[in-house]
Amino acid sequence: MSGPQDPGGSLETDEDLFRRLEQLNEIGAALSQEKNIDHLLEKILVAAKAITRAAGGTLYVLEPSDEGPRLRFAIMRNEALDIAMGGTTGNPIPFYPVHLYGKDGRPNNQMVAAYTALTGKTVNIADAYSQEGFDFSGTRNFDKKTGYRSKAFLTVPMKNHEGEIIGVLQLINRMEPASDEIGPFGPSDQRLAESLASQAAIALTNRHLINQLEVLFESFIALINTAIDEKSPYTGGHCQRVPALTMMLAEAVNETHDGPLQGFRMSDKDRYELKIAGLLHDCGKVTTPVHVVDKATKLETIFDRINLVDTRFEVLRRDLEIEALKRKLELLGGLPAGAASELSARIDRDLQERIRELESDRQFLHHANIGGEVMSTEAQERIAQIGTGREWTDAAGKTSDFLTQDEIKNLTIARGTLTKEERETINHHIVATIKMLEALPWPTHLRNVPEYAGGHHERMDGKGYPRGLKREQMSVQARVMGIADIFEALTAKDRPYKRGKTLSESLKILGNFKLNGHIDPDLFDIFVRKKVYLRYAQQFLDREQIDEVDEAKIPGFAP
Repeated sequence: MSGPQDPGGSLETDEDLFRRLEQLNEIGAALSQEKNIDHLLEKILVAAKAITRAAGGTLYVLEPSDEGPRLRFAIMRNEALDIAMGGTTGNPIPFYPVHLYGKDGRPNNQMVAAYTALTGKTVNIADAYSQEGFDFSGTRNFDKKTGYRSKAFLTVPMKNHEGEIIGVLQLINRMEPASDEIGPFGPSDQRLAESLASQAAIALTNRHLINQLEVLFESFIALINTAIDEKSPYTGGHCQRVPALTMMLAEAVNETHDGPLQGFRMSDKDRYELKIAGLLHDCGKVTTPVHVVDKATKLETIFDRINLVDTRFEVLRRDLEIEALKRKLELLGGLPAGAASELSARIDRDLQERIRELESDRQFLHHANIGGEVMSTEAQERIAQIGTGREWTDAAGKTSDFLTQDEIKNLTIARGTLTKEERETINHHIVATIKMLEALPWPTHLRNVPEYAGGHHERMDGKGYPRGLKREQMSVQARVMGIADIFEALTAKDRPYKRGKTLSESLKILGNFKLNGHIDPDLFDIFVRKKVYLRYAQQFLDREQIDEVDEAKIPGFAP
């Protein structure tokens, strides 16, 4: 069955037209799946050339500038001249953008691409050399230099779903399928190109919108992390470093082709999902009180209560001195001068001895107020003895134990600076994180974010929190984040209660964590073998922390 005849005289069959329509549908589906903007622009032009049998073409993108809107050359293709510029080629297009308005503010209707962008009308030109109304002097000069003959032009506007022009698609020289001769673009070519341009514009707009939403989404995440950073300068960097280390270790696992984790592979979608989870892994810390997060000493709340203890020592010292003076006054009227002098000296010696005891206890409590790795039972007993074995009288005349029970409880903390209740408050941030993340309507490609982010305090032996999950109940990504979170905390130099550990110190602790069932053993082996720790250190640690590491001495690791 025959179909319509195009202006060039060739007959297009219904079968040929149907095939091109099928091709248009396939192209539309392919465009909707492309995520990279440059790849998408390239696909649009290549598809338009194929569907209209054009020898070459240019895709312009409409963009603002200080001099007004203009068309930027985005993609250029012409196989006859071996031209492939823009897009994935990496070859820049050396031509100046086409401005839609002149310096006098008048519309640039002489340039066919600008005219199409200004009016939204398709322009189909059979022969540019004989066409009136448009300026093709640049085309003629180009042809003189190359020996090419730019003849037929089909210039189509690209309109988004709101009817706004976002670009222009220009095709050159329709090639006859049988003879490869140059011919004009027929009505069916124009309709197909317009249909493709419409689909392409929608796909391009959608991709721009998705990219903008992703940027907005990540900006909101950065906003949360900034709030945590502003709330506590000691942990703000943690929210940035853990995601970085997480991705380093995940990529190392992805590149491993032997061992228990050789089957783990990540797509770009998987990487983005893990990146978002890393950025949000501590978002629940916005609910944690600052004085708990920043508790640098055992007695610190909104302020360090050791200063109150110092005041009580001063009161006791004052009371001792007053008592000594009273005793001396009593001696003045009742004893001979020599005996009174000897007793007075004895009172002074006794006073100095008791003041030395006070000062010794004061310095001891100051030392005990600083968190450490471990506090001995003897030290804890001495604190209790000081707290209840001494009394002091306040300005109101009320006599009390020297230390309150809460102060004794805090000063006798065996490790670090947090009480059991405060540690539970800190640990609650992961519960808050999970609760916050599970409340969000995650799209399919991000549905694992709550699981990845919420599992970094679990242990492989099931003794972690908040859910007590075991290794087999957790994803590789969650286990990766667990190692990243611990290693960052060990090496962090911005904590108020400790110095940042060196690489060798941190790897020794991490190795013991492998042996006691805390972290994933296979991931730890990759962490060391692939020297992920060193790459992280070179980027984030101080020079003095990067010491020599003897991997043979790392507990639980076999080089």
